[in-house]
Amino acid sequence: MSGFYGNGVALTEKVLDYLWARQTVTLNNIANVDTPGFKSQYITFEEELGKRLSSASAFRKAPKRAVSQAIEASRAHLNITWDESSRLDGNNVDMDQEQVEVVRTAYEYQYMLSSLNNDLSRLRNAAKTF
Repeated sequence: MSGFYGNGVALTEKVLDYLWARQTVTLNNIANVDTPGFKSQYITFEEELGKRLSSASAFRKAPKRAVSQAIEASRAHLNITWDESSRLDGNNVDMDQEQVEVVRTAYEYQYMLSSLNNDLSRLRNAAKTF
């Protein structure tokens, strides 16, 4: 598939994986809103992925391969919010923030799926002409 779209499909797949992980972590935070001492967690990946793609695009020889390797090598990071806590039981889950994150991530995931479906539809339509 990457032969038709370069690294676009691979990048979309990686971002969908990261968004799924972010949604899972956010839902875990919501599930533990009443757990004493629970510290909220969050996933970050955008900054690392951006840095890797920027450095890979600087390669003069085989830039497509370098970008492919950068996409594959990027990793999401699980972070824990240790410092913030406004509750006596030590739990620092903010339900308002978590609910906004669930909706935001769902929209981002839906957008990425739509983008992938559009790419595949264009490929399907192009293949029909042969």
